[in-house]
Order: sequence, then C-alpha cells, then structure tokens
Amino acid sequence: MKPELNIEPEVVYRKRKSHGHAHHGGAWKIAYADFVTAMMAFFMLLWIIGATNEDQRKGIADYFTPTVIQMKNSGGSNGIMGGRSLSAEDGNAPRNQVNGAAPTSRTSGGSADNDIVAKDSRTSASNRRQADETKFRKMRELLDKRLAGDPTLKGLKGQIRLVRLDDGIQIDIVERADFSMFNSGTSIFSEEALALMRTVAAAIASVPSRLVVRGHTDSTPFANGSTNNWTLSTLRADATRRVLAETGVDPKRFKSIEGVADTDPFNAEDGTDPRNRRISITMLNK
Repeated sequence: MKPELNIEPEVVYRKRKSHGHAHHGGAWKIAYADFVTAMMAFFMLLWIIGATNEDQRKGIADYFTPTVIQMKNSGGSNGIMGGRSLSAEDGNAPRNQVNGAAPTSRTSGGSADNDIVAKDSRTSASNRRQADETKFRKMRELLDKRLAGDPTLKGLKGQIRLVRLDDGIQIDIVERADFSMFNSGTSIFSEEALALMRTVAAAIASVPSRLVVRGHTDSTPFANGSTNNWTLSTLRADATRRVLAETGVDPKRFKSIEGVADTDPFNAEDGTDPRNRRISITMLNK
C-alpha cells in the first residue's frame, strides 16, 4: 500500500497592472479656469493703465466707484422699502436716495480737450496783458499831451506818476517841497493843484473804468486832537472825487473813496517826506 501524499494547493497572486492615476473629479478644472480668468483680468488691467492717460483713468475709476445708499431707520415707513412693496400701484419700485459721487464716463481725448482749454487760457491772458499795455500807453500819451498843452502845468509834469497794478492803472499826484496840493491841514486845493487835477480828470473821463480814490498823508501829527491824519486823508480823497465829478467824470464810476493816512508811504524811510502826501486814482481793469 502506497503512502498517502499531502499536497497543498498552489496559490498564485497576480498584481493587477495600473492604468494611470485614480480619477479625482473635475474640481481642478474649475480652479484652473478661475486662475486663467484672474490672470486675464490682471493683464487687461496692466494694458488699460498703459494705454490711457490720467483723466481717462480717473473716469474709469469714477465709473466703478460704488455709490452710497442712504438708509433711514428701519421699521414701518422708515424701512428700506419706505413702507411700500416692490410692486407699487404705478408699476414702479420705490427709489432709494443715493448720495455720493455719481458714476461719470469720459470720452477719449480728454487730454487733448484739456490742452485746448489751457491754450485758450494762455491766449486769453496774453490778450489781456496786451490790452492792459495798450491802455497804459494811451493813458500816458494822453496825460503828456494835455500837460504839454497847458504852459502853466509843464513844470508839474514830474508830479504825476503812472503805476501798473494787477487790477488796473494807478495815477499818483505827488507833492514836493515847493508844491503842495492842499493848504496845510485842510482839504482845500491850491490853484495849481486844482488845475492839475482837472487835467487828470479830463484825461480819465473818456475811459469807462471804475475808480478808486485814496488820500495819503505824511506822518507829521496834528498839534491838537480835534482831527488826525486818517480824517484828513479821507477828506482830501473826497475833495478829489468832487473835482473829478465836476470836470466830467461820471459819479457812478467811483467804486470807493479811501483815506489811508500814512500807512502806505511813498518813502518808507522818511515819514515826513513831502512825497508821502499824495492822491492816488486807480482805474480798475474790471
């Protein structure tokens, strides 16, 4: 009898070949699409910054600026809807009150428009300067002509000084040691000064400019306290206004009559200089 053989079954392990990575779904596609969209927006932003000027960029920024909606206290008719429903009887929803800067759009070529405006401003300023220069020259020629036509005033030509100001032309009638426009301490014109003032009045009567008349004194104080340089300078300015009006200057042209005493001296180093006593007539540009 043959002995019994104990044979164990053979077990074979077969490893299944891999066919790629496991399927993870489509979430990565969404993330990748978001990334590409963000990069596209970024590059578009860079392109816009490089292709536009400052005014156009401001217009774009204003367009995307959020408006501020004013909300009243909630509850009842003060709520967001103002006590109404979305479907109003007239078919229109209630309107919110909007504050803040409204979105604005700007057309291209804003820089060119600004250049045109700036050029027009420069041209206008240049024209005004030329007009002022012409006006100043004509006034000087007119005064010289009238003074030359009166032999009694030839020696007083140096007492009239023309000054160009930002707001017009100033005519100064200045005193000197041997020429006083007013009797001492009064607002009464001397004969020579009265004739000189009438000559000035005839020259400015034909120019339709508003006038400002100022009286100036030196710093010599009064012996008594009944009056002072402020009062005296004001009285002399008003006396000048009366002479101008009597000689043909329209009274409506006077804008102001001022007395400034010795606060605006001709010679600041010497308060008693006779040239500090003067009358200023400013012909305003406007």
